[in-house]
Amino acid sequence: MTSQTSRIPAPDQIRRAPKVLLHDHLDGGLRPGTVVELARDCGYTALPEQEADKLGLWFREAADSGSLERYLETFAHTCAVMQTRDALVRVAAECAEDLAEDGVVYAEVRYAPEQHLEGGLTLEQVVEAVNEGFRLGELRAREAGHRIRVGALLTAMRHAARALEIAELANRYRDEGVAGFDIAGAEAGFPPTRHLDAFEYLKRENNHFTIHAGEAFGLPSIWQALQWCGADRLGHGVRIIDDIEVADDGSVTLGRLAAYVRDKRIPLELCPTSNLQTGAAASYAEHPIGLLRTLHFRATVNTDNRLMSGTSMSREFELLTEAFGYTLDDMQWFTVNAMKSAFIPFDERLAMINDVIKPGYAELKSAWLFRQTAGTSGNAPEEG
Repeated sequence: MTSQTSRIPAPDQIRRAPKVLLHDHLDGGLRPGTVVELARDCGYTALPEQEADKLGLWFREAADSGSLERYLETFAHTCAVMQTRDALVRVAAECAEDLAEDGVVYAEVRYAPEQHLEGGLTLEQVVEAVNEGFRLGELRAREAGHRIRVGALLTAMRHAARALEIAELANRYRDEGVAGFDIAGAEAGFPPTRHLDAFEYLKRENNHFTIHAGEAFGLPSIWQALQWCGADRLGHGVRIIDDIEVADDGSVTLGRLAAYVRDKRIPLELCPTSNLQTGAAASYAEHPIGLLRTLHFRATVNTDNRLMSGTSMSREFELLTEAFGYTLDDMQWFTVNAMKSAFIPFDERLAMINDVIKPGYAELKSAWLFRQTAGTSGNAPEEG
């Protein structure tokens, strides 16, 4: 009998499959209804739409511009309603609940504490509120029958001058739910080397960090993030494709940077839908993830901003299975890649892979063995 495990998974299988998310922005994943309610509570009147459905559509259309700069403008509205402790707790809790409902078992969610100080909170109060929200969301998820673990990544804005301060904050809370550090924002004109003091500090403290690089800007951004700053992972990194040449006969030649990234198993936090919105890829079928998977780069699948992209981890995998014919085996490969690359201790990563991820996929892949086909219910064999 031929194994059925190679079939393209159905949407329900994709949703139930255990998934790992490394690149997701807290202020890019709010529920539209929550944005409307928080805006009303804090007196924010600049929302372009007042109804949740219409507001969600506005976010997706505004982000679907092909420009990273225009894409980033949509965050003014979400950040505006995330300026109080209660708002941060709520948003973080709902984030964990939504991810767990979608089958995510481990997530690292990033946010910039410096963007949530307008209501008088301190940096420490912001971090503590978000951590509280994640723990609350994990608890509610368990009560709903789901399991998820969420770690925070503290982000510094690359156009600002607080990177070292945020890095120190990430280190201070590293045993209280903060998994690591990140820098984000427009790449052009703001190279990661502007923040070398922060990265040198984190390396001295043996802490983890990822860097947004190779999204809107090209290979120099990736090279600096790795060779000057020492990033553990690349946030996006999709432009590594510019250092890969595919000949007419299908043969592939890797440039030295691409070869280094593959050889060193540097994780790529790829975000397909977001990349299409910001112009980093033309279509799902043409997204570099297909070639990077074939060449065995350490590619991972991520959401980036679930509100702006109107997406989820399940939706990202559904679109990739349509574009590339991916199976549950491929999904497991991406998921294990992500778990291997997480910023938690090795033994905990290994336990997640062996005790949660692999058993979850094994159950899904073996389900065909126990399916009942139509018309067989009355033909059970006699006991004997």
